[in-house]
Amino acid sequence: MDITIHESYLPHTDPEASLQFYRDLLGFEVRNDVGYEGMRWITVAPKGQPDTAIVLHPPTASPDLTDDERRVLLEVVAKGSYFGINLATPDLAATFEALEAGGVEIVQEPTEQPYGVFDCAVRDPAGNMIRIQQPR
Repeated sequence: MDITIHESYLPHTDPEASLQFYRDLLGFEVRNDVGYEGMRWITVAPKGQPDTAIVLHPPTASPDLTDDERRVLLEVVAKGSYFGINLATPDLAATFEALEAGGVEIVQEPTEQPYGVFDCAVRDPAGNMIRIQQPR
């Protein structure tokens, strides 16, 4: 069996702020940007990784959601409790410094975790938890 991760989904609440974070700060390329009924689905990915992507999607795009469900969903997204992703970089200190200088919300500075990982945590503009690790 040959299975790879092709796309992963993260909600966004502001497409332009998400582009600034993923494209401008992280350096990801934009592979697709599709609008439909006032909403946008934006596909981004690290350069040089053609088989992997993140689709930034409107979290409340489902037509079956009630107004209360939409409200709760947006609250959960804003808290960073809904989705997240782990990224990797060969130089965590430099990456963290660039993100901090870019005004990103810092959740945890680079830390040697007791479970053997050197990482930090930030939030993207929607509140998604982004952990960045430095592989050994």
